[in-house]
Amino acid sequence: MLVDYWRFARSNSRFLGFGFFLAFMSSAGQTYFIGVFGTGIQADFDLDAGSWGRTYMIGTLASALVINWTGALIDRLDLRVFTALALLGLCCACLLMGSVTSPLMLVLAIFMLRQFGQGLSSHAGITSMARYHSADRGKAIALAAIGFAFGEAMLPVLGLYASQLWGWRHTFYIVSAVVLAAILLALWLLKGHSQRHAEHNDALEKRAQQEDRQSDYTRRQMLAELRFYFMLPAMIAPSMIGTALFFFPAEIANAKHWSSLWLTGNYWLYSLVSVATTVYSGILIDRFSARRVVPLFLLPLALALVVLNISDHPFIVWPYMLLMGISSGLYFTGLSALWAELYGARHLGAIKSMTNAIMVFSSALGPALVGTLLEWNMSFPAISMIMAAFCVGATALLVYTLRMSSK
Repeated sequence: MLVDYWRFARSNSRFLGFGFFLAFMSSAGQTYFIGVFGTGIQADFDLDAGSWGRTYMIGTLASALVINWTGALIDRLDLRVFTALALLGLCCACLLMGSVTSPLMLVLAIFMLRQFGQGLSSHAGITSMARYHSADRGKAIALAAIGFAFGEAMLPVLGLYASQLWGWRHTFYIVSAVVLAAILLALWLLKGHSQRHAEHNDALEKRAQQEDRQSDYTRRQMLAELRFYFMLPAMIAPSMIGTALFFFPAEIANAKHWSSLWLTGNYWLYSLVSVATTVYSGILIDRFSARRVVPLFLLPLALALVVLNISDHPFIVWPYMLLMGISSGLYFTGLSALWAELYGARHLGAIKSMTNAIMVFSSALGPALVGTLLEWNMSFPAISMIMAAFCVGATALLVYTLRMSSK
């Protein structure tokens, strides 16, 4: 199985590198990176956990509303233009984040980080893998999604150290310079894309001529189906819960009587397991299909939340990270492949922009809900058990929906 990965990676190394690189660069707008600066930001603007969570929610919700339109542009713009604009926007977002002087500017900076980082940069990397590698979609998405895991393993710890050395504002200035330089590398990785896109369009036309019915859904057709809404709870659970967990590392550490550095310093295990699961799930998806691999992907996350409450011993963080990583690896690869399997590739950019908007929306709710519950003095163990129960319910609904849709 690994031999198949190696051959596929060697023959498509440049384009796969593009997917990996965009996933990695999206880290500047991901919660696992922004969250490590929460203590400094709260101190500068005199925000408690609830206020900081709601501020983050407003900026993220605004991004969710806009990305439904901006994400669909990937179906109409040249991928090189779309990528350059996304990274340039992310560069400006980091500059603004380092310069914020008021809560209103903070909301705007968060909106831009989420829109161009978590939203459009990751959208460009993963959607392009799903679109242009139909025969090896699982492996392509899996290899690109490793970029997320690398970002999760490296950048929170580096960001924490950098903020201690230079402050969180100067850290974002440094990141903006790195993102600006990254535009050239991303465009180099897309060398020869015109031929790839032409071959993709030819394949779509041939398939449309051979089929008696249109198998590629538009976004409107997708939204008209009841099964899409049955899958919604499972779709929003990883973003809502995972974002909340990464957004409040200090609060989790305090509840468990750990240091924040101990918690964030073990993100490497989460990322390592996520990479391994991502790679293996890509093979399984290509062999058995996403609709057979995906259904139970939330159960490890539910178990991780239960494990977190078993003990306050520092090493309980390892099974917690391991189970989180399994769920994350299945999520990164499985859902992206699932939309292509269920709804086709012709309008995949518009469809994924819609699903991304929903996931961004749910990622906005997570920190705000958890922050408000903490503000109301609800214990973190109680909050985590509520989230675990939600995962179990969403799993039952997803299993039912996919079984019904395959009959």
